[in-house]
Amino acid sequence: MDVGADEFEQSLPLLQELVLGADFVGLDIEFTGLRSNQSRPQQISLFDLPSEWYLKTRQSVQQFTICQIGLSVFSSIEGESNKYVAHSCNFFLFPTTFGVLDSEFSFQASSVQFLNQYGFDYNKFLKNGIPYMNEEQEKKIKHNILTGNWKVRSSLDKDQIKVVIDEVTRWLDLAEEGDWMTLPGIAGFQAFEIQLVLRQALPNVWTVLRDQGIIVKKVSKQHRWYLENTSCDRESCWKEKILLSARGFSVFFQMLVKAQKQPLVGHNMMTDLLHLHEKFFRPLPESYDQFKLNIHNLFPVLIDTKNVTKDIWKELNFPRVSNLSEVYEVLNSDLNPTKNSGPVIIHASKCEKYAETKYPHEAAYDAFLCGSVLLKVAHLLLWRVHGAGSLPELSFPLYLDVLAPYVNQVNLIRAGVPKINFSGPDYPSIRPPILLLSVRRWPGVSEQQVYREFQNLCKFDVRRLSRSQFLLLTNKFKDARSILREYRGHPTLQISLYRYWRHSPDINCLLQVCGVVATWALLALVLGRPDP
Repeated sequence: MDVGADEFEQSLPLLQELVLGADFVGLDIEFTGLRSNQSRPQQISLFDLPSEWYLKTRQSVQQFTICQIGLSVFSSIEGESNKYVAHSCNFFLFPTTFGVLDSEFSFQASSVQFLNQYGFDYNKFLKNGIPYMNEEQEKKIKHNILTGNWKVRSSLDKDQIKVVIDEVTRWLDLAEEGDWMTLPGIAGFQAFEIQLVLRQALPNVWTVLRDQGIIVKKVSKQHRWYLENTSCDRESCWKEKILLSARGFSVFFQMLVKAQKQPLVGHNMMTDLLHLHEKFFRPLPESYDQFKLNIHNLFPVLIDTKNVTKDIWKELNFPRVSNLSEVYEVLNSDLNPTKNSGPVIIHASKCEKYAETKYPHEAAYDAFLCGSVLLKVAHLLLWRVHGAGSLPELSFPLYLDVLAPYVNQVNLIRAGVPKINFSGPDYPSIRPPILLLSVRRWPGVSEQQVYREFQNLCKFDVRRLSRSQFLLLTNKFKDARSILREYRGHPTLQISLYRYWRHSPDINCLLQVCGVVATWALLALVLGRPDP
């Protein structure tokens, strides 16, 4: 089911009912870009601590925006054993443009091409995207609306409002008191905005919002005063309605936050969490620890299916996969020993297109895959613990128990640690050891040249240590072993294990200073000793 601005407010009651009754919610987000083309020091690297990775990625999250959010709400079917129904929704989003709010964001050409390849509807994103704002923006716009201190910023809105005022003014010249006219085709919070402008600009009109559009009625000043002070549609009431409409998807975000007992499930979901924080909660803090604390308070139960599947994939010798769709295909194939005994998942009535056709990289479809993978992997884990013949009565709480070691462990792409722990300290690195490359007879060699030297054999992140020394780091132990073996005895490129206390320039400098100090102290002691 696709939901744009025109359908969103009518969908909210149903969405709230679904979320409150769910076992868990699958999430996927599409963006206008993933990572800005930053200079080499700002690019993410296997050398990065989680806090360094966060600060680098934070810049990209602030630069790009969300164009589509997919949610798949999974609920167990009462009275049927281990059977679930999935309600999947696509939400097209576009930043709120109202009053002082006029966001700036970038498009990345590769991301646009990628989404276009999979049929993304850019018209719906640009023309009918649901507005949203974070708490800081909401406070600002709420203050401006309630105090009347606001102005139209969008040139498109200015043109539209000017046309509307001109049309109403011409009509007023000919209209009698009590006459009315309709302004069709104006919906959403912009309908409230236009009413606010008309009421402020024209003292002898009254406006009402109806299904067919805005009704403008010519009234006397006395009747206007009466309506302003007695009508259930008086200005103070619908200023609140303006704020509600301008908040848009942020209203539903708060519903998700309040449903904290349900796990939020994603696949490689770290970037999703960064955008959720920035776009709907508060601007991302500079402190990595504060970000972790905020996310944990918002969503106390997170499950990243990328993190869950990595372990079981190795144990069961499943074929190598590169994306979520391939993970789902393997779990649905005969390679899965629990294929025929696992959970049954059906689509809700308005979401049945996903039962017939694959829609990779459509956010709601990928959210459905996340939830399905979670249930199938949880069943595999339970089968591994109990064996095929002694499985207890199956339920989602039982699945959640077996998933406990993976809760709040979110996969981290290209960093010094493989995952982030949102409910405690991060785990130490389990990456292969850092290698030290010493270069001879290659003056002026750069990091990029070193990278190209090894790229056909294996991929390393490269960091300069000194003029002729470089650090090499990979996320695969076999690559580290391979390069140590291949370059043993090489005439110009000598590779060895990096030892901090032995090779660090800071430690060498400290030892040299200590040596100088000790030498001078000894010399002073000898020279200052009195003659016998």
